[in-house]
Amino acid sequence: MAEDDKNGVAIFNFSKFDETEDIFSSLANSQRLAILDIISKNKETLTSIAKELRITTQETHRNLNKLLNSNIIEKDLKGYFSLTVFGDMVIKNISAINFLSKHKKFFSQHNFHAIPIKYIQRIGALEKSEFVLGFVAVIEHIKRMYQKSRKYIYSILPQVPFDLIYTAIPIVKERELKFKHILPIDALIPKESEEFLKNLGYGQLLQKGIIERRMTTKTNLGIVLTENQALVMFPLTEGQVDMNSIFANDITTDNGLFHEWCLDYFYEIWNNAKTFDQYKLRKV
Repeated sequence: MAEDDKNGVAIFNFSKFDETEDIFSSLANSQRLAILDIISKNKETLTSIAKELRITTQETHRNLNKLLNSNIIEKDLKGYFSLTVFGDMVIKNISAINFLSKHKKFFSQHNFHAIPIKYIQRIGALEKSEFVLGFVAVIEHIKRMYQKSRKYIYSILPQVPFDLIYTAIPIVKERELKFKHILPIDALIPKESEEFLKNLGYGQLLQKGIIERRMTTKTNLGIVLTENQALVMFPLTEGQVDMNSIFANDITTDNGLFHEWCLDYFYEIWNNAKTFDQYKLRKV
């Protein structure tokens, strides 16, 4: 907050950022970030760190001192370095910057504007993901997710291509998977899917509660989930969800952080969605 001097001129109080500046200064070095990555897994000595990074002990010593002075790491009596509690929290929050930095070109063409702030604050959960580009590649990835599913399929999609309907419904019927899906009120649905769904007994699956569906005014993210995999689609700067690119993840790669982020988002939208009205869909 700015304060006024004796002449009434606003003076900004930069001192409130002093501690934050120190932390960013400590992190603004690839060697120090690499050191933190190493000791976040195991306690290490100066020598072992230098050997793993293939840098001199002098360079390692200098970097360790910088991190020690910022209270990000600590050294025990045996000479082993580890993260402090504070340092552990810092490391866990670096994942968000890593994710955004790695995909900065992508996010110059996509936005978060309509996504609740609590999910943006947890965006680091998406760090360990695979980026898939191209509509055909995206559809094939989703189909493989369906085929591997044994418990459930949940989705939020701006439209449902016939390929996905053709793949999903027989699997849902055969395995009696829980199938929950959310569509926007103006979603595009292939006309040929009506007869296909009728022949497969789609109405009976709805009556049994195997398939559940709801509607929302607008989809701000695309989500597809099974018990083992998840993916997310972000909106373009114009607002519409981009089905030409996804970030995807297997639940075993990151202790389920990515999957949990997507599942939490899905249920928030599901719990606030409206009753499904098929007459509002646009058939093409």
